[in-house]
Amino acid sequence: MHAGHETMFRRRFFVSTLLSIPVLLYSETLQEWLGFSVPAFPGSEWINPVFAVIVFAYGGVPFLRMAAPELRERAPGMMTLISMAITVAFVYSLASVVVPTESAFFWELVTLIDIMLLGHWIEMRSVRRASSALDELARLMPDTAELITDDGETEEVPANELEEGDLVLVRPGASVPADGVVEEGDSDVNESMITGESTPVSKEPGAEVIGGTVNGDGSLRVRISATGEETTLAGIMRLVEEAQQSESRTQALADRAAGWLFYVALGAAVVTAVAWTVARGFDSSVIERVVTVLVIACPHALGLAIPLVIAINTSLAARNGMLVRDRIAMEQARNLDTVVFDKTGTLTEGEQGVVDIATVDGVTEEEAFTLAASVEADSEHMIAQAIREAADERGISRLTATDFEALKGRGVRATVDGAALRAAGLSRGDEPRDGERVHVGGPNLLSELEGDVPAALEQFADRAGENAQTVVYLVREGTPVAAFALADVIRDQSYQVVDALHELGLEVAMLTGDSEDVARAVADDLGIDTVFAEVLPEDKDAKVTELRERGDMVAMVGDGVNDAPALTRADIGIAIGSGTDVAVQSADIILVQNNPMDVVRLVTLSRASYRKMQQNLVWAAGYNVFALPLAAGILAPIGILLSPAVGALLMSLSTVIVAINAQFLRRIDLSVPSLPGVSAPREPQPAD
Repeated sequence: MHAGHETMFRRRFFVSTLLSIPVLLYSETLQEWLGFSVPAFPGSEWINPVFAVIVFAYGGVPFLRMAAPELRERAPGMMTLISMAITVAFVYSLASVVVPTESAFFWELVTLIDIMLLGHWIEMRSVRRASSALDELARLMPDTAELITDDGETEEVPANELEEGDLVLVRPGASVPADGVVEEGDSDVNESMITGESTPVSKEPGAEVIGGTVNGDGSLRVRISATGEETTLAGIMRLVEEAQQSESRTQALADRAAGWLFYVALGAAVVTAVAWTVARGFDSSVIERVVTVLVIACPHALGLAIPLVIAINTSLAARNGMLVRDRIAMEQARNLDTVVFDKTGTLTEGEQGVVDIATVDGVTEEEAFTLAASVEADSEHMIAQAIREAADERGISRLTATDFEALKGRGVRATVDGAALRAAGLSRGDEPRDGERVHVGGPNLLSELEGDVPAALEQFADRAGENAQTVVYLVREGTPVAAFALADVIRDQSYQVVDALHELGLEVAMLTGDSEDVARAVADDLGIDTVFAEVLPEDKDAKVTELRERGDMVAMVGDGVNDAPALTRADIGIAIGSGTDVAVQSADIILVQNNPMDVVRLVTLSRASYRKMQQNLVWAAGYNVFALPLAAGILAPIGILLSPAVGALLMSLSTVIVAINAQFLRRIDLSVPSLPGVSAPREPQPAD
């Protein structure tokens, strides 16, 4: 709708402005003010009325159409006020062609229409919003599935033809076609697009899988348990659609001001008509006074007061990493009570990292990373990537490893070249060796190897377990020599964000599918006020609703598909730009640079923009406070009477002041040091 209105206003603005040029050139008032003249010719006296009629019919009639719903709802706003002014000016000016009057309002009429078209074009451009969240969700589901027939063969069928009870083959890297239960096979499934959590979930016979999730490096045979509208993903889609439909209609600040001004103008017009009729009797001058009041009641400045600030606001937001897709959300950000963050990928890095290490038997940390990174060199598992990244950060080189083998559910093993070990000073004993067998894996690996775990490593594992960290062991020739603790790492900006939001007077909440222990540890570390742990997708939506029902204005910040219903349900949905497309499409504001600190910038900019809107409305209203009484003739007894021409001049002056004042918004400093509550960044911490 907004895109269509934007195109309409833009086209009509340019055409109407072009058609207004002859009216301005042949306006006697402007010729007198600016000291110029244009050639007259037979019929030139009809230029103003003819072109004004065309501009009114083409550029003004859309405002009349859009005023109709406001009148039906008995909620006059900007469209009603504009329609009243241009209609009165149009009718009076046409009447002046037939019945001689003191002046006509042709040039005021066309310029009023032109500037209102410009203002609404700017406004529609800033509020344009795409709505493809449901399409993005639907694209997660594969188009086809491999159905296992009764004779054990596979047959490719459309995914939408699957039925409950069908058995399908899910190959490595393929998407699960529908909800089901694993009957055969072992694999790790990436459920981050549904659960939002970073660690792949191990699946074995009896485990449930969700349609739309991505299988890892093992094959699975899945018995379908739900299809179509019954799947988890379809349920999320329904929540997104329901949340979108439940968004309330919020009038813009300028509309509310215009509504008040509409009644003020009507009241002033009635008083003017009565007072002048009583004082002088009813004649054409009374009509002119009333028309002047009604036309002046719609200042150009009011039409530009908000759109200009919005346009500058949107530009500033974009330059500071915020893409505003809903200008009402930007306006509302100043009133937020609570900001809810999804944990993984928002407050945390969204990927596993090595946060601690313990070694025994004289093995140094460097040696442990060298061996572990060498063994994990060929693995694509998330834990392997974390170990390699940790080794790379320490500048540790890898050694040659052969005979790599992935041990399902246990870890990996490989043979590290003996010559490379000796060259690196890592060989054991004096006897020459071709190589050493090295394992890296979790507790299940130790159970299989039946090796004793040194007490120091057991204590390390117990501490890590209390913090809900993942522990993997380095086993050298059957003997555990080191242990690594891995966790999702807290972003260093997250500490600043929470402190800054508290400084702004906002509460901070966190939603996560993680366990209560993990969630509480992160919240305590960051100083978060409210924690919702072990939350399913539909529960995230419910938690946001719960906060709203207690009277809070809530912003939701997330990056996963499971966040989409909560993003649309919240008063303001804020998506991390590097998140999934559906989260981005469901949000009102996108943090393009994937920086949660932009939430603080958002609130700061919203408050500054609102102050600028208020200032502009004061200027626009101030014009009316001054001009309306003069137009009504309150000072006529002492010889001061505002003519339509002078009123138009004041109208233009008010517009210039509003435009200049809006430009001052560009001076706001949104750099990190200037934001409230921001101190020096801390070192990244594990999300434990």
